[in-house]
Amino acid sequence: MVSMTSAAAQNNFGKLLDTVQREAVTITRHGRPTAFVVSPQDMEELLDARRKRSRAVADLEAWRAQTVKHTSAKQSAAAAVLTDQDVNRMVHAAR
Repeated sequence: MVSMTSAAAQNNFGKLLDTVQREAVTITRHGRPTAFVVSPQDMEELLDARRKRSRAVADLEAWRAQTVKHTSAKQSAAAAVLTDQDVNRMVHAAR
């Protein structure tokens, strides 16, 4: 990745635009990265990856909520059939 100071980017804006068509450019200020300039194609790829990640996170959260709901229902049904003796035995076994 090419790096350019903010002053050089201002003074050579045409060159910056030409360079960005080949590869991303890091704009620095006081030696630290301040901005990245990318081509429209690269930007579209980044946005597409962000959209895919957002959908994957939403799908995972929906799956997790469904799993918790299903597991909780199973556990509640199992707990409903426990007797006092079963609970006492489980408590003593845990100690």
